[in-house]
Parts: sequence; C-alpha cells; structure tokens
Amino acid sequence: MTHSYLFHAGEATVLAKDGQFTDAMPEILIGSTAGPVGQAFANMMAQSKGHTAMFAIRACNQLVRPATIMVPKVTLKDAANIELFGGVVQSATADAVVDCLIEGIIPKEQANDLCIISLVWIDPRCAKDDKLDKKDMYRTNYEATKLAVRRALRNEPSVDELIANRHRIKHDMDDWS
Repeated sequence: MTHSYLFHAGEATVLAKDGQFTDAMPEILIGSTAGPVGQAFANMMAQSKGHTAMFAIRACNQLVRPATIMVPKVTLKDAANIELFGGVVQSATADAVVDCLIEGIIPKEQANDLCIISLVWIDPRCAKDDKLDKKDMYRTNYEATKLAVRRALRNEPSVDELIANRHRIKHDMDDWS
C-alpha cells in the first residue's frame, strides 16, 4: 500500500444470491481531506434531486471515520428506495469502513485526515421485490465496499495486471466485440 493518500480510486462487484437484485458495485474515492477528494467531498454536501447524498453512519451519533459520503448511482424516485439506501446500504457501508480500520486496511492514525466518497448502486427492482432479502443486500454492499476500499488503497488492479488482461478479460456486458 502506498503512503500517499492524495487520491485513490477503487471499485468492486459482489453478486447477489440467486433470485435477488441486490448486486453491489460501489465506486470509491478515498483521499486526504486537504486534497481533491476532500474538495469533492465538501462539494457533494449540496443535494441534487434524486441523488441525495448522505453520510455513512453506524447509528445515530455514530458517523464513521474516515468520514464517508454515499451517493446513489441511480435516481431514487420513491421512499422505498430511499429507505433501502439510508438503511441497509448505509449500515453495510458504515460497518465496512469501520472494519477496514479494525483490520488495518485504513490506517487508524489517518482516519481523521481522510474522507471517502462512495457511489452506490441500488437496483430499482429491489424496492418492489416482495421477496427482497435485506441480509443479502447488506452482505453484498458490505463485502463490495470493503473490497473497493482495499483495492483503492493498494492501487489494484495494477497497471501490469491491466496490460496482461487486456485481451483476456472483457466487460461483463460486452456483446459488441
């Protein structure tokens, strides 16, 4: 892991169990509050319709460190999706960040000097699914957030890995090449 915490990006995808729409695909920026990530973090405090940003908290009065802001990748059009975002997904994100501190993925001594922006995917079908498994939604978001943070701080995948896989790995939705 590099000791420069100016700007790190990471992403991860964790798939839902069969029959669920709870795939998680966070895209993470982590960096110094005094750098470009900190500036972007502060700018995200302004709300935009359908993309309400909120802090990751473990419970009332328990804002995680590093301070983490979550922004939905899709427009949240109804109370049911907003409730999932501010409930299950917020809890999973917050727990993942704290566990990254516990496990040393994020250095504890840097926790107050860093901030995280997490772009979060919620499949709009989740809120309408009578059989929605919130435990699976928690699992996928927790695992994906933790993995995305780890990848960001370890600069993964490496440039060499990307080059080696250029012609071996295709985008999951690739049906055009």
